[in-house]
Amino acid sequence: MTGGHAWQRVLQSACVGVVIALPASTVQAVCVADTAVPGSDSAVFDDFDGAANSAPDDAVWGYDVGRWRTHGQLQEYTSSRDNVRVDGAGHLIIEAKPTASGITSGRLVTRRRVPMLYGTLSARIQMPTGKGISPAFWLVGTDIDTAGWPDCGEIDLVEMPSSGTYRYTTLHGPWTARPPGARIDYQLQTQAQTVDLSAAFHTYWAVRAPGSIVIGMDDTTFATFTPDSLSPDQRWVFDHPMYAILNVAVGDDWAGPPDDTTRWPATMVVDWFRWEPAA
Repeated sequence: MTGGHAWQRVLQSACVGVVIALPASTVQAVCVADTAVPGSDSAVFDDFDGAANSAPDDAVWGYDVGRWRTHGQLQEYTSSRDNVRVDGAGHLIIEAKPTASGITSGRLVTRRRVPMLYGTLSARIQMPTGKGISPAFWLVGTDIDTAGWPDCGEIDLVEMPSSGTYRYTTLHGPWTARPPGARIDYQLQTQAQTVDLSAAFHTYWAVRAPGSIVIGMDDTTFATFTPDSLSPDQRWVFDHPMYAILNVAVGDDWAGPPDDTTRWPATMVVDWFRWEPAA
């Protein structure tokens, strides 16, 4: 019991393989490890209470793995305990680090496990920071395999490229008219100077309702988005199920490359994750 609510874990699982077609210039050897769960209105609360060096709950979390090249990213995402693990003290650890073969990191997804439509998504996170380090907590439409990106929609609750004291909150969606097959997105973005988000835990949240997305941290609202926020040539594509992503990217075009000041490992620490569907 937490906050007067009974939180129900999603327990049903079945292994599946998912293949995503991406341009060869942006990704190499990418595999998505997933578990199929039908659409569910179940509430989920994960406090990462497993044993030290264990995997996160596979009823809630899967892995995106492979060497992603999107926007010049350097990391290879893995499912190794070196990069993703529960620490035995009630935390999820997602860690980016250099190795002999390159930089490895972790990217966890609720894809096909916890589809989320209307309700409140939140997580209590202590972010990493450093030159070239880009942690994020975000949502992508579950129809990405059929609709493609950006038609599936993307909601970035928080991104922090190379800085613990500057955050970005962004919607990505499609234009009404664009060349066939073009992956050209519009971006609605708010950004602001903040306290050092790597110095302590903060609760990042998004409340979704029909035609409304409100995003914030702790007691502060970052942004409110509605269809009225868009221009006539931008499409609202956010009223359908989405899945959550937690990851630490390294060296993209936005954050720039790591340098001698970058502290390794770069560690995202997640105290808890919660999804509460709207009544």
